[in-house]
Amino acid sequence: MTVNIHFTKMHGLGNDFVVLDNITQSLKIEPRLIRRISDRNFGIGCDQILIVEPPTQPDLDFNYRIFNADGKEVSQCGNGARCIGRYIYDNGFSDKKVLKIGTLAGEITIVLSDLTSIQVDMGKPNFHPDSIPLKLNALTVLPLEGRYRIKIFNEERDVTILSLGNPHCVFLVFNTEEADVKAIGEALQKHPAFLKGVNVSFVQVLARNHIKCRVFERGVGETLACGTAACASVITGVLQEQLNPEVKVDMPGGALTVRWEAQGSAFLSGPTMNVFHGEFTVTSAPIA
Repeated sequence: MTVNIHFTKMHGLGNDFVVLDNITQSLKIEPRLIRRISDRNFGIGCDQILIVEPPTQPDLDFNYRIFNADGKEVSQCGNGARCIGRYIYDNGFSDKKVLKIGTLAGEITIVLSDLTSIQVDMGKPNFHPDSIPLKLNALTVLPLEGRYRIKIFNEERDVTILSLGNPHCVFLVFNTEEADVKAIGEALQKHPAFLKGVNVSFVQVLARNHIKCRVFERGVGETLACGTAACASVITGVLQEQLNPEVKVDMPGGALTVRWEAQGSAFLSGPTMNVFHGEFTVTSAPIA
């Protein structure tokens, strides 16, 4: 059987997505299909696939699922959340300016009052090892919250590790251009400390309100931008008293703004872009 799946290609600062709706069409999502769509040579190509669905709770407007290019489902994606908000608005699924969206990581709030810079309340960072999750005996625990010493390539490095619905490991570096993003990012996916892999950020502090950041995302590789990594990077700098609560985050694909007051939610703001709409044809039966 041949079936056409309608999709929209979107990006947030080059962090690109294929967005599908499980509202006007009925989708059966399988890892095989995710990998086919995500393939940049034989499919559409993207970092993640995002799916908007009807709400599972009465106090939610919609639910939203995220799949990495390797076919694995993950709990959170900041740039994806901003794109999902814009997609819902553009397709007339809701005219609300504030949307409550359910994810595997819990509820998030998307603010659409300014479509040139959509804001997402990413919730509070979680430092509890079981929530990240971490294997503590593979690390050295340091006094500051979220701080650890990790051995990588026979060298010990101090890092911040936390969860924003997905796990993050943040390195502060002198120069992001010189950071060995690929090698370290790939090595940490196999490190015994990270039970479900980890997103790895390399952060250069330019000023108290300005940083540069490069990110290796688990299941994807280095991306042009990552919203939750931007938040994790700012949280790290604030905890170490190197950054103000509101910070411009320069990534290879452009700039995001993150605001985080200690003990509160992290707020992520930035642009989104529709690239094109289309149909993806499958000849098996991935649709129920």
